Amino acid sequence: MAVLRADRPKASQVPPSPGARRSKVRRNLIGFAFMTPLLVVNIVVIAVPASLSVWYSFTDWTGLGPASFVGLDNYTRLFGDPEFRSALWHNTLWTAFFLTVPMAMGLFGAFLLTRVTRFQMLFRVAYFIPYVVATVVSGSIWESLLDPDQGIGNGLAGLGIPWLTDTNFLGDPDLALGTVAFVNTWQWWGFLVVIFLASMQAVNPSLYEAARLDGATMWQEFWHITLPGIRPTLMFLGLMTVIWSFLIFDYIYILTQGGPAGSTDVLGTLLYRTAFANQEAGYAASIGVVMALISVIAVSGFLWLRRKGWDI
Repeated sequence: MAVLRADRPKASQVPPSPGARRSKVRRNLIGFAFMTPLLVVNIVVIAVPASLSVWYSFTDWTGLGPASFVGLDNYTRLFGDPEFRSALWHNTLWTAFFLTVPMAMGLFGAFLLTRVTRFQMLFRVAYFIPYVVATVVSGSIWESLLDPDQGIGNGLAGLGIPWLTDTNFLGDPDLALGTVAFVNTWQWWGFLVVIFLASMQAVNPSLYEAARLDGATMWQEFWHITLPGIRPTLMFLGLMTVIWSFLIFDYIYILTQGGPAGSTDVLGTLLYRTAFANQEAGYAASIGVVMALISVIAVSGFLWLRRKGWDI
């Protein structure tokens, strides 16, 4: 009996029947059929424009007519261009700011909301409302509020607080970039609060109970329980913040168009101006390729952290 059982082939060693093979092929074909529309859309909308952008970055194309191949001339010019270096520096400052201030505000706000037992949903909606307001609308509102003649400064002066009178937040090169970042933070941090709050609520409550029994303070609970518990969400939002910060365009274009004197110029506004105002689409394409490479570097760093054992 033991010999017979030993000689009997295992189920995994039995070759599949022709009917089973046909059924597997049919399932695979159905799966590919459902994926085909998505693949076509990705090829038409993403792959083809991306390939053309890379090609045009090696040409002197003006946006109209034929393009002549110029090799690496655009990239040589790019890294010697003071406007590009200034815009890249502003993007770097923007990224550093949004990786710290709004993230810290979102974490702190979400952690406080986990301690709120009443009206939590009201607070969540109130924080999230600025995020769903159209950028053009909120940008226009803030442009009016920051107007040096009829904005909030003069309104506060009427209440006996004259410190902001005649302060041109968007017209002063020393204040403009920080002001636009403040306006963007007003919209962005509520989104972070909601995402962090959802992640924090998934942390095991028994960990907090055990910490309180051991005499842990609220700060110790946050540092040793909350942050490790939401690390995947924190790292993902950090990655997306880096990518979105180097793609920033809307608020800067609405409020300052890159001015005054280039003090708020970023890669997005420089690309737009180069392509449509200066009609140097080939040179603008090289800026776009550099922006894409920065995103690739950010994603590669994210994947490297995952391989190193960060539970992302």
